[in-house]
Amino acid sequence: MRFPITLTGNNLPTALRRAGYRPEGQDERTGELKFVKSITGTPYPRFHIYCKTEGDSASCNLHLDQKRPSYSGSSAHSGEYDGSLVESEVERIKSLLS
Repeated sequence: MRFPITLTGNNLPTALRRAGYRPEGQDERTGELKFVKSITGTPYPRFHIYCKTEGDSASCNLHLDQKRPSYSGSSAHSGEYDGSLVESEVERIKSLLS
């Protein structure tokens, strides 16, 4: 699910840390910064967010990874890009950062 966030006084990593996310690096193809947040304290399921900064805001894309990729070297996974859990997490992030 795509959504914008405003970075009033924060850089992107600091803002997302406040929301419980940890950095996972940068996508080599798109240049987007990647962050993850565990839901259960285990590696999966987890929220996975890709963001690109644009001045004092960021354009983000959030999805829910249900499990790790099935095949070595593959990035395919059981990802949910919408639904009530994803929508609730987007609203939570927006409220924390507003």
